[in-house]
Amino acid sequence: MDNLDQRLNRTLALAGVFQAAFLVKQLAWKGIINNEDLSTCVHSVFETNPAKVMDVYGETRNLTNGLQALINLFSDSKSTKDQEIARYTLSLLHLERLLIKKPAIISILQRGVERAKSQANHFGPTHENVIANLASVYTDTLSTFKFRIHVSGESTYLSNNNTINSRLQLVFGKKALVQDAKYILENINTKVTAEVD
Repeated sequence: MDNLDQRLNRTLALAGVFQAAFLVKQLAWKGIINNEDLSTCVHSVFETNPAKVMDVYGETRNLTNGLQALINLFSDSKSTKDQEIARYTLSLLHLERLLIKKPAIISILQRGVERAKSQANHFGPTHENVIANLASVYTDTLSTFKFRIHVSGESTYLSNNNTINSRLQLVFGKKALVQDAKYILENINTKVTAEVD
């Protein structure tokens, strides 16, 4: 794999995290979420042994919101930066670093994800039972850490059970990330980005 492919893979993986953060914010403030975006997010949880980065997300275009959020945060433009999405992204990456040091929790997480995946094969990935099952997996594993992700939003949506269920090393090379994200968005339907290994 050449250097460009590695950079694009890193950008796509990071865009996936940004997209999850984007969806959390959207759900917390508006109480709604695009079903295709939710499906992409859930699919990424179930894809535990991908051959390539895009196996996790399906197609490059499924990460449009994440790529745009990444560009917004790291571009040098004077546009307002979404600090809430930045905070959620940092929190998710921090949780990942905490998790990697806890093999016993990883094992519980893997078993729970496999159960939810089996359920999704029967009901579909965005069925409320699947989402509730994934929320239960989170409660049994990641929510036991002292570190918590604090979600802001409308109290009406944050108290809704369906909503409840549901250190960036980027200072170095943030221009390259923005450039790569823009490149991916501009070439979203081309074979080049769709088949990055």
